[in-house]
Amino acid sequence: MNPRRIWLTGASSGIGAALAELLLQQGHHLALSARSVEPMQALADRYPQQVLVLAGDLSDAAQVRGIGEHIAQAWGALDCAILNAGTCEYVDVCSFEAAMIERVMRANLFSASYCIEAALPLLRLGNRPHLVGVGSSVTFMPLPRAEAYGASKAAMRYLMETLRIDLRAEHIAVTLVSPGFVDTPLTQKNDFAMPMRWPVAKAARHIAERLDQQPVEIAFPGPFIAILKLLGHLPKPLQVTIGARLARTAAKTKDSP
Repeated sequence: MNPRRIWLTGASSGIGAALAELLLQQGHHLALSARSVEPMQALADRYPQQVLVLAGDLSDAAQVRGIGEHIAQAWGALDCAILNAGTCEYVDVCSFEAAMIERVMRANLFSASYCIEAALPLLRLGNRPHLVGVGSSVTFMPLPRAEAYGASKAAMRYLMETLRIDLRAEHIAVTLVSPGFVDTPLTQKNDFAMPMRWPVAKAARHIAERLDQQPVEIAFPGPFIAILKLLGHLPKPLQVTIGARLARTAAKTKDSP
């Protein structure tokens, strides 16, 4: 496999960190972005000829432009951009907070948009250019308390799917990654059951093994995705009934000793 120049965001923990390790083992060159410098620097120390550490706040458009300029100076082009950075907060409808929606949208959608703006000129100069965005399986069916996270990931899905159309003439492939539950520091904060949860190493390996094929979507685990898609095609009143039952189950899980 020929080494590729890859910009990976959200690279300091979770899927991003595990994916970075695998891609470096494959010999690729990675520009790593996240707020936390130490985990990325540890990778740079182990792979000194392959890593650019480009820390920053990706919700700040000026910082993202600076990262893009740094990549342009170092490499001149990008072959792949993997937009993995993001966060999750859950809504409490008893004290609905519009600011939460804004925070999550900024972290999950606006930051990705800033990165796309910086990446596209470099991808146009790359080899088999590939834009990858990490969404979520939550977009297949509305789930309790996921108003902020789900809305941001639904917007991410639409953004990537329309970019796939508009970038086709430039031969820039676009892939959406739709994970189910993955055991990461973010999901470890969840207070509800997470069926079919994958270890982070398994999720990263599943993604890494498919990147070269440049598929339209990488969704996993298969049975979980199939169930969500099936439920997502049920009549809306029935979806509401199922969602309400899930909400009560989550509440019991949270309150149990």
